Amino acid sequence: MTRVLLIEDDPAVRRGVTLGLRRRGHETEAVGTGEDGLEALGAFAPDIVLLDLMLPGMSGLEVCRRVRETSQVPLVILSARGDDIDVVVGLEAGADDYVIKPASGELIEARMRAVLRRVVPLQSGAGQAEPPSEFDGLRIDRAGLQVSKHGEDLTLAPSELKLLLFLSASPGQTFSRQQLLECVWEHSYYGDARLVDACVMRLRGKIEDDPRRPRFIQTVRGFGYRFGPL
Repeated sequence: MTRVLLIEDDPAVRRGVTLGLRRRGHETEAVGTGEDGLEALGAFAPDIVLLDLMLPGMSGLEVCRRVRETSQVPLVILSARGDDIDVVVGLEAGADDYVIKPASGELIEARMRAVLRRVVPLQSGAGQAEPPSEFDGLRIDRAGLQVSKHGEDLTLAPSELKLLLFLSASPGQTFSRQQLLECVWEHSYYGDARLVDACVMRLRGKIEDDPRRPRFIQTVRGFGYRFGPL
């Protein structure tokens, strides 16, 4: 049973989403403010968080930032506007995905499952006792899901870890943003490149010595990204 924390201020939306989640067998805690959400994060210990951006008092963006200060729990933004700049900022703050409201229960369920699957490694690397890979100070242990930089362990969110595992499995190979959306985010339709770009930016901030001059995650302008230490 998945434990879901829903932070949504609209009573009707909160009630509808909660009922849908519970019908699908999820243990769900629903709150209406960011402050209550942060309190429930510790008390309820969710497997995943669904977070509305437009909250009274503490904004959803601030909630996202505070969650990421202490936890790497999978987090999905709920937004009423797909072109809202707050969505981009939310992704940069550490969200793993977003859903545009109003959304069907089936869509929310599908996005939740896709995000939760990123907690485990890609099937190609799961269960294999291959030795860790070393890339000029960056150590990637695919079997143990551990990443370190110059001997210091790094804490990566699920999307960041899966993106790094995917790219580093094929050094030098260029992947388009759409390919990454399909393989990492499991978006089979034409997805939003903002997910990829925001995740790359966060990942660079953790693995690169100078994120402005990346050595590991390289941009192929107008196309996508590749992994290849310079």
